[in-house]
Amino acid sequence: MPLVVITGGTAGVGRATALCFARHGYDVAVITRSHEGLANAVQEIETLGVSALGYSADVADAHQMRDAADHIVTTLGPVAVWINVAMCTVIAPFTQIDAAEYQRVTDVTYHGVVNGTREALRVMTDRGPGHIIQTGSALAYRSIPLQSPYCGAKAAIRGFTDSLRSELLHTQSPIHLTMVHLPAVNTPQFDWSRNKLPRPTRPVAPVYQPEAVAEAIFKAVRTAPRELWVGKATVQSILGNMFFPGWLDKLLAKKAWKGQMDFHENTSDDRDNLYAPVEGYHQAQGRFSRESQRHVTAIDPTRTVKVLLATLGVLSAVALGRRWARRR
Repeated sequence: MPLVVITGGTAGVGRATALCFARHGYDVAVITRSHEGLANAVQEIETLGVSALGYSADVADAHQMRDAADHIVTTLGPVAVWINVAMCTVIAPFTQIDAAEYQRVTDVTYHGVVNGTREALRVMTDRGPGHIIQTGSALAYRSIPLQSPYCGAKAAIRGFTDSLRSELLHTQSPIHLTMVHLPAVNTPQFDWSRNKLPRPTRPVAPVYQPEAVAEAIFKAVRTAPRELWVGKATVQSILGNMFFPGWLDKLLAKKAWKGQMDFHENTSDDRDNLYAPVEGYHQAQGRFSRESQRHVTAIDPTRTVKVLLATLGVLSAVALGRRWARRR
């Protein structure tokens, strides 16, 4: 069976993606910090009839990631797909985030992807074709207030990925590189992210179930697009920022504060996973299932533009042909 490696694969999108690939016949290796979460995830994955392996490592530590990759390959064999999902964040105004907190978000959310990609390339290079998936976000294009470290990290991943993609093309590497940009997803991150707001946090609507997003990620492995934009809100955010960035600045300045606060919850868990794992939240879905959509559209923007241009070309040719026929 082909093998997929998923960082941050014990909760949220990572957990849903691990189960999705297992259902499609992949063996699964999961890298995360939590020993309890790993044991729980491996047990659930194995019920689907595939091999599973959990390895405890901090994605921000390059040496730990190298050890993890070596152990996975030695135990389960060649890696076909590597998916970087692990993240952490601090939700607060920039002036309330100290330097150490900002560094930690950057180390996990950005450098964790760099470290994971480095190991993926190392274990794939000698073993033929492979596919690396970077889990991005609409926030990689259109940042929002109160999440400056996370938005900055996601934008950095996009820049890093674009640079690396050109290098792989230059060397004619058989390894594919795709960035999948996600919408708001119903995951436990809103229960264990460090929060300095006066209320519990929530995803900005519309919200999607992680299982729907996992299927979109699996689609990216099958079709190998340069990027995949998941969800209508993602497409609107990216295109809107291209054409109306100033208007979005003002809109978010007015509405993004309350939009990220949950006024239905009175209390939140004071624990957070910035520096250490938080046990008890290692599942795919968070607490917003009632409003979360179970199906999501995903578009390949490059292919979509090509189709639109081809359609416009055909329509233009037909119009010119009709005009020429009338003149005759």
